[in-house]
Amino acid sequence: MQYRTLGRTGVQVSTLSLGAMNFGTNGRTTQEDASAIVDAALEAGVNLIDTADFYSQGESEQMVGKAIAGHRDDVVLATKAFLPMGEERNHRGASRRWLTTEIEGSLRRLGVDHVDLYQVHRWDPTTTDEETLSALTDLQRAGKIRYFGSSTFPAYRIVEGQWAARRHHLGRYVTEQLNYSILNRGAETDVLPVTENHGLGVLVWSPLSSGWLSGAVRAGQEITTHRARLMPQRFDLDDPTNRARLDAVEQVAKVAADAGLTMIQVALGFVNAHPGVTSAIIGPRTMEHLESQLAAADTVLSADVLDALDAIVAPGVDLAPGEKVDARPSITDASLRRR
Repeated sequence: MQYRTLGRTGVQVSTLSLGAMNFGTNGRTTQEDASAIVDAALEAGVNLIDTADFYSQGESEQMVGKAIAGHRDDVVLATKAFLPMGEERNHRGASRRWLTTEIEGSLRRLGVDHVDLYQVHRWDPTTTDEETLSALTDLQRAGKIRYFGSSTFPAYRIVEGQWAARRHHLGRYVTEQLNYSILNRGAETDVLPVTENHGLGVLVWSPLSSGWLSGAVRAGQEITTHRARLMPQRFDLDDPTNRARLDAVEQVAKVAADAGLTMIQVALGFVNAHPGVTSAIIGPRTMEHLESQLAAADTVLSADVLDALDAIVAPGVDLAPGEKVDARPSITDASLRRR
């Protein structure tokens, strides 16, 4: 396992991180499975575990907490808040009211007295930067969080957050968690240059592109990725976007075979080849998944392989731009741009 510094924090984290989104009801992963996965990941050198309150509505945090009991000091523990926790309208967002309430819920579910990294799961257009940063700074000073970061923020909002921290003399976001893979390279255009410029650590979610790059989606075969059950429209091969993705996947598979690597090794190696990336988050549901992904821990892709991947999906291009979740609300909701 290799390690990199998380932004400018001085904290060393593994280049593969363990994501717990599939722990619990969402991924049909039991506590026994989750504990075995966590133990094996830690044994392999993974030291960053990422979860969120929203994952299976708190069940993932509970499972992570039980799994890391006895290992707390060895784990860089990250969680997130923002997405809805139930129907109550104020049980979501990035307001001071919610963040200061929900950190207590996360700490209780995790069974710890602090988290190392607390992330705002999405940009909240209804809350000012000063409000959110002030709340996070107070939580940091109270010792309930060590650092805080953003997740899936558009580039201009990352910049605004950095400026607001300086302007109001508040703590700043030190990390950004973003969507990046061979099939979704839009972050190379704006977000990654911004995070590099501001010295943020970068955690990458969905480096296997929801299973498209795991080998579970191949031409002429039944689609076996768990994500197809949750989001069938993203795997409908009658959709031209998905047909284009499938064509790219088949080309990636050939590049991998020619290099003597698995598709998973190529996909994770590609993400970690970017100089602005700190760690790629893997989200196994089973031990078999974990073992196939840990095999990429020390993968370093040659320039020839990286050039071949550029020829399949050009730098800065998203093959499924409609799945971006960091767009301005006015882009996705016509009523907001026609007031």
